[in-house]
Amino acid sequence: MARRTNSSPPGGSPGPRNRTPQPLPRRRRTFGDFVKAFGAFAALLVLLVGVPAALVVAVGWPLPHGAPSLDWLQQEITVGTFIHVLTVLVWFAWAQFAACVLVEMKAALSGVGLPNRVPGAGPSQLLARQLVAALLLVGAAAASFTPGLSQLGQGPEAGRQGSVAAAQQTPGGLFAQQQERAAAGAAAAVAEQAADASQAASHADGGISARHGDTKFYRIQPPEGRHHDSLWEIAQRHLGDGRRYKEIYELNKDRTQPDGSKLSEASLIRPGWIMEMPGDAHGGELVELPDAKPGIPEQVQHQIHDYAKTGDQRQGDAQQGGQGGEAGQSGRGDQDTAQFRVPQQRAGGEHGRQRDGASSDEASANARDGHGTRSAAEENGSSFGLPEALLGAPLLAAGLLGALGRRRRQALWQSALGAVAGRRGMEPPVPTGSAADAQDALLVGADPEAVRLLDLSLRGLASALTAESRPLPTVYAAWLGGNGDLHLQLAQPAGKPPAPWQLGQDQTFWMLARADAERYEEVDTAAPYPGLVSLGTMDDSRLLLNLEAVPGMVSLSGSPADRATVFASVAAELATNGWSDRMTITLVGFGEDLTPLAPNRLRHLDGVEALVETMEAETRQRRGALGAAGHDSVLTGRTGPAQHTRWAPHLVLLAAEPSPDDALRLAELAADAARLGIGYLVGTESGELPGAAWEMEITRDGRLLAPLLGLELDAQLLPVAQQQAVVELFVEADPEGGPDDPTDSPPFLVDISEQGRPAVYARLVGPYEIIGLETPDGERSPLLHEALALLLLHREGVHPRVLSSALWPRGVTEDVRDALVERLRGWLGDDPDGTPRLGSDATGRLTLAKSVVSDLDVLRSLYHEATQGKGVDSRVVRGRLLTDALVLVRGPLLADRPEGRYGWLTHEIIDAQLPLLVADIGLALSAFHLEKDRAEKAIEALNASMNSAPADERLWNELLRATHATGDEDKVKRLAADLVARSGTRGLPPRTEALLDELLPAWRSGAAAVG
Repeated sequence: MARRTNSSPPGGSPGPRNRTPQPLPRRRRTFGDFVKAFGAFAALLVLLVGVPAALVVAVGWPLPHGAPSLDWLQQEITVGTFIHVLTVLVWFAWAQFAACVLVEMKAALSGVGLPNRVPGAGPSQLLARQLVAALLLVGAAAASFTPGLSQLGQGPEAGRQGSVAAAQQTPGGLFAQQQERAAAGAAAAVAEQAADASQAASHADGGISARHGDTKFYRIQPPEGRHHDSLWEIAQRHLGDGRRYKEIYELNKDRTQPDGSKLSEASLIRPGWIMEMPGDAHGGELVELPDAKPGIPEQVQHQIHDYAKTGDQRQGDAQQGGQGGEAGQSGRGDQDTAQFRVPQQRAGGEHGRQRDGASSDEASANARDGHGTRSAAEENGSSFGLPEALLGAPLLAAGLLGALGRRRRQALWQSALGAVAGRRGMEPPVPTGSAADAQDALLVGADPEAVRLLDLSLRGLASALTAESRPLPTVYAAWLGGNGDLHLQLAQPAGKPPAPWQLGQDQTFWMLARADAERYEEVDTAAPYPGLVSLGTMDDSRLLLNLEAVPGMVSLSGSPADRATVFASVAAELATNGWSDRMTITLVGFGEDLTPLAPNRLRHLDGVEALVETMEAETRQRRGALGAAGHDSVLTGRTGPAQHTRWAPHLVLLAAEPSPDDALRLAELAADAARLGIGYLVGTESGELPGAAWEMEITRDGRLLAPLLGLELDAQLLPVAQQQAVVELFVEADPEGGPDDPTDSPPFLVDISEQGRPAVYARLVGPYEIIGLETPDGERSPLLHEALALLLLHREGVHPRVLSSALWPRGVTEDVRDALVERLRGWLGDDPDGTPRLGSDATGRLTLAKSVVSDLDVLRSLYHEATQGKGVDSRVVRGRLLTDALVLVRGPLLADRPEGRYGWLTHEIIDAQLPLLVADIGLALSAFHLEKDRAEKAIEALNASMNSAPADERLWNELLRATHATGDEDKVKRLAADLVARSGTRGLPPRTEALLDELLPAWRSGAAAVG
């Protein structure tokens, strides 16, 4: 389970970077250390001596020289009075800071770890701690106060364990003040360190035999074929749990290996290296000392003996360094590895969803080889057949899937209305390769219900606060628990939340249970927190950080490649999420290829200079607009009768590290950004970014760290391979930027002759019926029917995980899914040649044989044959085919589907395709009849089409023409009045108005009379 470090108090000034320092006895002092020490000394001198001296010289004694009387209270208040009052306050602040310096100096010199808190100090004590640490870092007594330095911004191990307990009870603890917990655990940690040092000293004379009598060692084996050894696999084989690889890392990090190198990363091991193992390790490849295992080469035995001595040397160095030595802290490793734990996977996964296969962390650890490289599967970002990055991001996947569906529907309508030349009747392209895998991963990973409830909950909260005339509280983060509960973490207490919200673990947490969220209804209010974006998971809870509420910039350090995956994930989710209305997302240094995801939201700038110029102008504009509107922040502008669209957030994602000058200019702009609805996420290579309020780091193994904030997350990432695949889906669906040769052919054509009679025929357009099969058992029938419908609507094939996700949205085990597939295969049977009617293609997707057909397949084939096949050259054939097609339309798709099932249809575009197809058939048949002046037949065909496509403007316009062709002006007037009544307050479409002006010039006066 992920652990958390202690955090500093919220709301204060940006604190120091929370890094665990290297063991001081080994650290060489640099010129920079001396510069920092001198600066700290100068700062302390100014604050401790300069401030009181300046007060004495400039103001003097501020208090009265005698006891005050009633006449003194009646005297006039002058400027001097105010100055004296302020002077007293400064004296109090100085005294408090001086006390902080004394407390921190005493704690550092005595090595007691984290000192007691000075009441009410907060930021003052944090500043004093940093100055004292910088001053004493280069002093002769440095080795004696290592514990005090190593615990800056965090508590000892016992304090961290307390944090874990709290994190298990409630999500997060972000920015929570944990110093009480750390102080309570400090004494226990120091006692434990002293006991360990005493025990180590008592065995120091025993040599290797005493130190390693029961110690086991393992020698990294050379690769076999393409397989390389890894710490995960070593722990799996010899400790029974791959997640214990960090214990092996802690025993061996920074120890010199036989080839002279050192283990510095858990993922970087080389053949020939020697690993000391925990005492409970087992297996035939281990070597125990002092007894050498038979068959081990003498050279290897010498290497193991020499390596064992490095462990003794480390222990000796720790003893010489006193209690504060890094190795002297029992069970304590460096900050970047020891406290990370692979989270225990819940039985149901995210919101009850069962994920097939191992977790993404296990897959990542297993995929790394002995040279720190990635396997082919990991390079492609894929394991278990589908991209894990998309499977593990339910909110991101839901946003992308929803945006993709809207894009495809837009393409269909533009094609149908002739808005895009040459696209009439275009069938959406079927993705292939990595794009198909990405689409399947979106279908499996998406949790649209969670997005819907999050949106309803936040808008419902805003509406309730508006009704109570209360402002929106500043929200730093939202946590979505594994059970679906929503926790909002506030910047400061905001009183009792409106029902059904409740107070959480303290006054800065507002909580809403999933059951209460499900009772919310849609309200017409602005999205209150559109800047929320997923960063990752911790303790089975998903963190969404509110970027626009950050009091300054957020920095993200790490390698450029790792940072890019985080930036891409953040950009993609912000661009497509379902809990915002409008926003602007500016990408700098990356993401030019991501703009197809949301061209109206995403924009790309070439460099930092253009960004600074743009943001300076927008900052001025927003400040002026807020002042003119009388709002103190965008939050007050999003409630009440305000025009909320003016206060849409602007989020800046800057992947390239800015220069120091540019960073300072951005920091000045970001100082007031939270009030203006502007957020900055800035990448940095070194981790040092001037003006950064919050600092995060992405590690190579996918961990997102923010020690000062108490965060250790399994980061949400969007690797390059998935970026390209997702963008390809959007580009293919773009009505204007898609492929140059869109196909008009349906994905599956059937033989519509008498000889092409199918073995199994399913009627989907209207009530669901199956002809050619016996009805299965009652309990299993609904699942089998739904599975068959899904396969019939996807003749290109359905991934087994997509099938299970569609049928069991809350999750199901592989054996249950496989049993259903076998049951479905048995139900469909075999063709006469013995071929199963349910098979699999080369990618493992389930496919149906050509002998299994639906009426939708026949409908598409009839229309295709009438307009592009035999009907092109034969008018008689065209009329017969179009008439036969229209007869098949018995109503909407799966008209009698049971409530609570077929939820996967919300991801499909068939609900938009079918009405358009029916309208196209009706229009073609109407034109066929009007060619022979059979207006009544044309009207009959159009009315039949309107039963399935009542909102299609093309049908109404053609119906007007056909009715006008009858010569009955009264019918035209009645039809026009009906159209006006149907249009309501929106009014008639422009094309319909123009047509009425042509056919019935006096229609406007008639419509006014009817109105």
